[in-house]
This record gives sequence, C-alpha cells and structure tokens, in this order.
Amino acid sequence: MTKNRKQQTAEEYLSNSDPVLAGIISRVELSNFKPEKDYFRALVESIISQQLSGKAADTIIKRFRNLFPSKNFPGPKQVLRVREARMRAVGMSFQKATYVRNLAEAVEKKKLYFKQFNKMSDEEIISQLVQVKGIGQWTAEMFLMFAMGREDVFSFGDLGLKNAIQKAYRLKKHPEHKKALQLSERWRPYRTYACRYLWASLDSKKKTL
Repeated sequence: MTKNRKQQTAEEYLSNSDPVLAGIISRVELSNFKPEKDYFRALVESIISQQLSGKAADTIIKRFRNLFPSKNFPGPKQVLRVREARMRAVGMSFQKATYVRNLAEAVEKKKLYFKQFNKMSDEEIISQLVQVKGIGQWTAEMFLMFAMGREDVFSFGDLGLKNAIQKAYRLKKHPEHKKALQLSERWRPYRTYACRYLWASLDSKKKTL
C-alpha cells in the first residue's frame, strides 16, 4: 500500500521516539483514510454506533438512512422532521434517538457551527461538542481523529487503547492516567497515528483503522 507523506513522516518520528512503537510500526500496516467532509453525518453515525458491534451499528445506520428519500445523508432539518418513534423502529434506543435530535437541533440553531471548526483548536472543538447531550469526550476525540483528521489527539478513555498500551509495554494492568499521558508525550505531534498503531497491534492481522 502506498503511504502518503504525512504518514511516512509520522512513522519515522514515532519510530525514532519510541522503540516499542517502532516494533509495532515495523509489522503493522495502516490503511489510508480520508477525513469525513460531512461532520453532521460523522457525529450521527458515531452516536448510533456507541456500545454496538460494527455489524449491528452498520445495520441500524442503513435502516436510519432508509427513512429518508434522498440518496445523500440527511441534514439536520430532515432529521428533525422525523419522529423519535420512527427512529426507534429502525433499532435505535430512545436515548440515542433523543441524542441524534439534540445534535440536529444544535446544528440547526448554530450552537454547533461546523464551518468554524477548521479554525479552532482541538480543545475548543471538544468543548463545543460535549455541550450537546449524547456527545462525550470519547466521541469528540474520535471525531477529531477520524472525521477531521487531526494528527495529535490522544484518547485515554478508550478501553482498546488502554489494552493495547498494557500489552505493548508489558504492564501488569491498565496504565494510570498520569502514566499514559507521560508516555504519550513521546508521540507528540503525532499522537493520533500512535493510537492507530496501538489499536492495530491488538489485531493479529496486518490491518487497522
């Protein structure tokens, strides 16, 4: 697989900064991905996917999209026209249906103004996102990583990442917050890539996020 220049630079930096990551990078291949341009879609799908397997989430997302006649992903106005009962009928919990509507209302009322996000810091974006009920710190961090393509995000709250750090660094238990942050300092300004490699290291196959 052809690597883009950013990934190559990140790999070289991380390999030189951390011998443990260097070993992971030597045996794991990251897939190329393009940041999601539709931020509303990314957040809706993230809310739907919370605490579900990938297959279950994909099924519900497909059913949700079928509620709307357009081939394009629905916008906030379209979502607000659909009753929560119809969302629940496609497999969404009452809580998630409410969260999706909360998000749509926040965007529609300009409480979330996506056009400004590219000019904002990671911390500023997280601060705005977590004000929407249903979007927590983890969801905001995943949004920064995979929707916006921000390169220096560290998601300590992710259980998979904790498992990967424990395994890779041969710790007896999950790292404490202070320990994990100290470790992540080695990876700046490419902490997102470090997280992706660590997640990948849990998979026996050479495939990752």
